[in-house]
Amino acid sequence: MELKQMTVPPQGEDERVDRLIRRYYPEVPEYLVRAAFSRRDVKLDGKRVAKDARARAGQELRLYLPESADQPDMVEVVYEDADVLLVNKPAGISVEPDGKGGVTLTELCARYEAKRASAPEAPAAPAACHRLDNQTSGLCLFARNPAALEILQQVFRERTLEKYYECRVRGIPKPPEAECTAWLTKDAAAGRVFVGDRPREGARKIITAYETLEAGPISRLRVHLITGRTHQIRAHLSALGHPILGDDVYGDRMWNRREKVRALQLCAVSLKLDTGGRLPALDGRLFEIKAPF
Repeated sequence: MELKQMTVPPQGEDERVDRLIRRYYPEVPEYLVRAAFSRRDVKLDGKRVAKDARARAGQELRLYLPESADQPDMVEVVYEDADVLLVNKPAGISVEPDGKGGVTLTELCARYEAKRASAPEAPAAPAACHRLDNQTSGLCLFARNPAALEILQQVFRERTLEKYYECRVRGIPKPPEAECTAWLTKDAAAGRVFVGDRPREGARKIITAYETLEAGPISRLRVHLITGRTHQIRAHLSALGHPILGDDVYGDRMWNRREKVRALQLCAVSLKLDTGGRLPALDGRLFEIKAPF
């Protein structure tokens, strides 16, 4: 058996064991984690535990996997060239370090580069050009050199791009397609934002467009992020009365439990860039993936 073990950090206090594993070992496929729990091959301080067991800081967590397990690459690469690395980010992993700890997508991309490097010296780690929330999945773009990073950060800052998401929400939006404007206030101390329908001190204007792909008690939407603010889609749709399924922060925790959904059903599915000819391999090219829900 292959053993993965760790000491639960302070950030993992009272966290579910299965969530700790996803955060600290994101390269392990979900089916292998489920199988490990079924075989009772997950232990805390030497005692076998179920997936919903709560960990305490300082405990030793052990995960046993078959040595022959066929584990895929650490990151799912959608596109790459000399300047960029475009990957499909799984939910539950942060793009860069945060207060919750765990392996980051940036670290996984650095490992990917090192694994494929032909030169004896370690390659420069790719840098994230933008961010996705920890619980949001989908397309995330990294630059492989400083020149590309500067260009792409300007593209995201000036919004010379088209970026679309898919999500599942409660209820049927009316009208079925709309472009909505609101004002967002960030509460850094609370780690969340608030959306209102009129300007106020410290608030920033946000614009979110959506179209309904499937209508029902749970509807599927395609969302165009016209402005890009922290938690914009989650908070804005909730303010419109249609919280995203699986969102315990801006949504309805009890509804999520009744639907037996714990993961945020929000995915960045489409990206199209305009670099003004500075990165011609990317200009006008449409990158798309399927949402995992």
